[in-house]
Amino acid sequence: MADKRAKERERLAVESAPASYDSLIDRTTVMPAKDTAKLSAKFQISIPKAVRTARRWQAGQVFAFIPKGEGMLLVPVPKPEDLSGLARGANPQGYRDRTGRV
Repeated sequence: MADKRAKERERLAVESAPASYDSLIDRTTVMPAKDTAKLSAKFQISIPKAVRTARRWQAGQVFAFIPKGEGMLLVPVPKPEDLSGLARGANPQGYRDRTGRV
C-alpha cells in the first residue's frame, strides 16, 4: 500500500514540475518535493527524517555545501577511513605531476 502511495506522489510531482525541468530531474533518485525545510532564525536547517533515513545520514556527520546555480548541493564529506583502499591497484608509473609540465 505504501509503495502505491509513493508511486502516486511521484506521478503528481512529475505532473506538477515545470516542463523545463523534465530532462534535468532523475525521478529514481530525487526525493518527493514535500520534503522541505525552513531556515530558522539561527540560520539552521533541520533535514527531514525521510531524507536522513533514505541517505543513512547520522547526527554529527560533516557536510560540504557546493554552489549550484541558484541552489546549493549538500554532500557528505567522507571520513578518512572510508577512503582507505580507494586507489588500491592504481599504477603511478608514467604519472605526470605539475612539476613535469612546460
